[in-house]
Amino acid sequence: MTNIRSSTAEPRLPPPVEDGDRLLHAAEGAATLGLSPAALLLAGLDWAVHLANAPAQRLDLLHLAVEQWRRLAGATGNMPAIQPPPGDHRFSAPSWRRFPFDVLHQGFLLSEEWWTRATSGVRGTERSNQRIVSFVARQWLDMMSPSNVPWLNPEVIEAAWSSGGGSLAAGFGNLLEDLGATADLDGAGRFAVGRDLAVTPGKVVLRNGLIELIQYAPATPVVHVEPILIVPAWIMKYYILDLSPQNSLIRYLVGQGHTVFCISWSNPGAKQSDLTLEDYRRLGVMAALDALAAITGGAKVHGCGYCLGGTLLAIAAAALARDGQDRLASLTLLAAQTDFTEAGELQLFITESQLAFLEDMMWAHGTLSSTQMAGAFQLLRSNDLVWSRAVRNYLLGRRDQPNDLMAWNADATRMPYRMHAEYLRRLFLDNDLAEGRYPVEGRPVSIEDIALPMFVVGTETDHVAPWRSVYKMHLLNKGEITFVLASGGHNAGIVSEPGHANRHYAIGRRAKGRRFAGPEEWLADAESRAGSWWEAWAAWLAERSGPKVAPPPMGAPDKGLQPVAAAPGTYVHQS
Repeated sequence: MTNIRSSTAEPRLPPPVEDGDRLLHAAEGAATLGLSPAALLLAGLDWAVHLANAPAQRLDLLHLAVEQWRRLAGATGNMPAIQPPPGDHRFSAPSWRRFPFDVLHQGFLLSEEWWTRATSGVRGTERSNQRIVSFVARQWLDMMSPSNVPWLNPEVIEAAWSSGGGSLAAGFGNLLEDLGATADLDGAGRFAVGRDLAVTPGKVVLRNGLIELIQYAPATPVVHVEPILIVPAWIMKYYILDLSPQNSLIRYLVGQGHTVFCISWSNPGAKQSDLTLEDYRRLGVMAALDALAAITGGAKVHGCGYCLGGTLLAIAAAALARDGQDRLASLTLLAAQTDFTEAGELQLFITESQLAFLEDMMWAHGTLSSTQMAGAFQLLRSNDLVWSRAVRNYLLGRRDQPNDLMAWNADATRMPYRMHAEYLRRLFLDNDLAEGRYPVEGRPVSIEDIALPMFVVGTETDHVAPWRSVYKMHLLNKGEITFVLASGGHNAGIVSEPGHANRHYAIGRRAKGRRFAGPEEWLADAESRAGSWWEAWAAWLAERSGPKVAPPPMGAPDKGLQPVAAAPGTYVHQS
């Protein structure tokens, strides 16, 4: 891959005195899963000192403990002392309701309740420190759950008894496979890119050192005149939007009579450590828009960005609006944030201490590795993604049935050092984009300047881009916004094809210039619908598109856009 270095890049190497400290921090990070020891220590001290100086709150915690013992002593089969929180399935099997396992798991849940109270709401504690203390307490509790201990888990005991120990033997075999890295837990071997996934026909019509731009072949004799440009996040490979044919958003859009283009990002290595967010805007979004203009004859573009790709697309749209360039017809943002003050559990890692530590780790390697990124996301949901999975695989001897989404999830990417540091500092830590300080070509941009109809999608259980955070677009822009709240999480809520069982969404439109309504008010007034939000988006796009015309050519060879490969291209295969 071409080695790209920003023309404005500063030297990556720090003064020699700092090198030793940075190397030390990088080594520490390998042992702490990327968590800053200093941040953990300071958070713990902040919480402990403030709690020690709050005798009334400590007395309240004592009263809570006494009340919990009373509830546990008076619990019966029909009146348990406590119910597991929604989404916690560790103790859902009937065997957990038999003595002594009922007392065991209810006592554990009461302990979780107590520690949640103890680590939250301590007056005077810095909010970031309180999040860290709550996170650490949750990690320890998740690890200590009786469901993780074979002789305390009735499901494990029953499975071992009924199988004559076969379940434990199978679990040990699973463990050996995983230690030897021979297992195909995520189905990566069963679902191959270009064979089973990312198979919508198309051509790579532009390749530079950062992106391949894929133009998809038409599936209808005529198409809407305005093409769609999809900007996926580079924290993931683009084909989450082109999974198996039956749940490919790209294939669905092509079938609806749209000319679809999608960016496929390169997977950067250490030589690309100095790539910046501006490089991603310039060589990614803007290069793609230039190519679309050449291929379609200058038609306006329906821009669609997913996750971090949506944030980048919003930055590009604000810069275009600032400069008076009328190149977009609409803007669609899928689980994408533009205000980061309530950016969900990822804020746990966004403190000055934590960022300095993470930057040193990335500096040492040139990138944030895919394993570090995956580990961070797993820690946010360790109950489901670590411990419950370990119980199924190693104690019950079961394997999850792989699917295409799991295979995509295992196909991880890296983050360039400088770009990721800019992203975390300027957007997450300082919130520069929402507050009008984010510069493009030396001048700040404002989301308020974007004068386009918007279709914005949040998902109900998103831990990466919480829907109330995504909803803040209503605060930053007074234009027409159609907001959708879809069932599911950050990935499954977006991959929500028509016909998928149990899907639903709420939808509401705010006309240009109307007053702001908070997220709860919006939800109370929104229309609830069963099915896939894709259909609502397709109708929304059709209403904002011109007449249908003959499909544009594949590429524009006379303008230097000669198709160079069949979809899905080559960058998607980089590991």
